[in-house]
Amino acid sequence: MAAQPASPAPVQEPGLRARKKQRTRDALIEAAHRLFLGQGFARTTVDEIAGAVDVSQRTFFRYFANKDEVALAVLAEAEDHFIEQLQARPAEENPLRALRAAIVGSWRERGAGRDTGPSSVTAALELIQMIETTPTLLAAHLRRVTEQERVVTLIIAEREGLDPAEDLRPAVLAAAFGGVLRAAHLSWSADQEDAGPEGMIALIDRHLDLLGPALVGDWRP
Repeated sequence: MAAQPASPAPVQEPGLRARKKQRTRDALIEAAHRLFLGQGFARTTVDEIAGAVDVSQRTFFRYFANKDEVALAVLAEAEDHFIEQLQARPAEENPLRALRAAIVGSWRERGAGRDTGPSSVTAALELIQMIETTPTLLAAHLRRVTEQERVVTLIIAEREGLDPAEDLRPAVLAAAFGGVLRAAHLSWSADQEDAGPEGMIALIDRHLDLLGPALVGDWRP
């Protein structure tokens, strides 16, 4: 009797495959974050990260090119989300108001329901602290920050109908806004982690409220 052909393997729905890939990616980021903070970035290997999620090194490299990329993944996603928020702001808002609303919306949306895991507020801010003390990561992060400032400059210029090559205000604002955000992020400390996204938003607001007085105000009594 002829052997029956083997039944074809069940085909996963595209949505199911995408969710499974996202879960694996998130698990790798979370494992890397835990290992980096626990034993240091330099001492952590790709094999350790993959092993913590019970996947192969080959699987790791399907998602990330190297350790730097997985370390910066949470911040890269947050930065991309901020750009999306900025592009969606109403045209009648002035540039600084649009930037401010975009960063607040980004933190609030990404923090909603994410009290733990690689996308949580605490995870992102702990990573910022680690990046600032790891030269290779800081260099890669600053390159991305520079690129984001260029993108913000172009978005603001387009919103205002300006040529950024002739009018320097979009570039100046993008640089100043980025600097204020970095100062706010670096002023966060572990004892503020229970405040969640609203605590970070309040910290950013405090820094942005001082932007005008710091630039044009008289500091001495």
